[in-house]
Amino acid sequence: MDTILGPLYTAVSWIIVQFHSLYSLVFDEDSGWAWGLSIVSLVVLIRICLIPLFVKQIKATRNMQALQPKMKAIQERYKSDKQRQSEEMMKLYKETGTNPLSSCLPILAQSPFFISLYQVLNHIAQGKTVGVIDKSLLDSARSAHIFGAPLSVKFMDSASKVEKLGASLTDVRVVTVIMIVLMSLSQFYTQRQLMTKNVDLTVKTPFMQQQKMLMYVFPIMFAVFGINFPVGVLVYWLTTNVWTLGQQMFVIRRNPTPGSIAFTQRQERLRAKGKLKEDPVEVEAKKAAEVARANRQQPKRQTKSKRQLAGTVQPEAEKTSLEKQTPGDTKPKPKQAGGGSARSAKSGQRKGGPQRPKHPTKK
Repeated sequence: MDTILGPLYTAVSWIIVQFHSLYSLVFDEDSGWAWGLSIVSLVVLIRICLIPLFVKQIKATRNMQALQPKMKAIQERYKSDKQRQSEEMMKLYKETGTNPLSSCLPILAQSPFFISLYQVLNHIAQGKTVGVIDKSLLDSARSAHIFGAPLSVKFMDSASKVEKLGASLTDVRVVTVIMIVLMSLSQFYTQRQLMTKNVDLTVKTPFMQQQKMLMYVFPIMFAVFGINFPVGVLVYWLTTNVWTLGQQMFVIRRNPTPGSIAFTQRQERLRAKGKLKEDPVEVEAKKAAEVARANRQQPKRQTKSKRQLAGTVQPEAEKTSLEKQTPGDTKPKPKQAGGGSARSAKSGQRKGGPQRPKHPTKK
């Protein structure tokens, strides 16, 4: 490992030494501020160099989100044929220009620097020179403390080893626990922000379940592995988590995923400032819908007396229409069977026919 990553050890140690010489103009060269800020500056420098990869990661993540329905369909279609399933997946990636590994590029690019920093601090803890850190710088780095904890010690180190570096085991464990908790919280909030604000909620995909699982897995990983890392590595890790959180907040606010809550909020902000250019067709459709809604009237409920009045007015209207016939039309219109004509004939018979005698009343 040392042979393969030897050049990288030299590069990492050289960067740290250059920043240390800069901060030594302000702080004591043997202080934890000078060495700690050198590690923080190393993180910032690395993350600035990784910004192009971060942009590719965002694009790859969005492409993977968009492809999730198609990927799920392929998995269901070729459930029993794994080879055909893999071929169709690769074909889909090729057609859409998507690389599944692009979302992991920033992490993969940081890994060599992370391993190199771990090994540099491990050499310092063991009193071994590494890279450009010679004997004088080695003693200065070993004696540097951050809030009472040397940069080169771990949570699991023995009390005798910690005391040789002029610190107490209690201080070391308190500092490491606080840093591990902050690392876990920052990672959890970063993942939760991605899940709640920057995911297209209109499409339910397995990708959302994977992100939800990672939201809980990563903090546990930090807690488990963090106790085995030197304090200097914890400083590196906490700094890169805070950087990731701030970088993601910036991206979510300025360039959110379409269909997400953050996208809706951004559209509302632009609309309030008058900077959002809406589609003319959509604007006309909204206006037409508003006019139709305003003109739509609910039927008024009538009282019982009004309904009865309406029922009497209707036959009168029919009678009026019958009277308004043309002069040449002298023939009466045929009546329906059992209609008014039959009733009129019967009534005539009753009027003109013999009357039944009334029963005499008893006196």
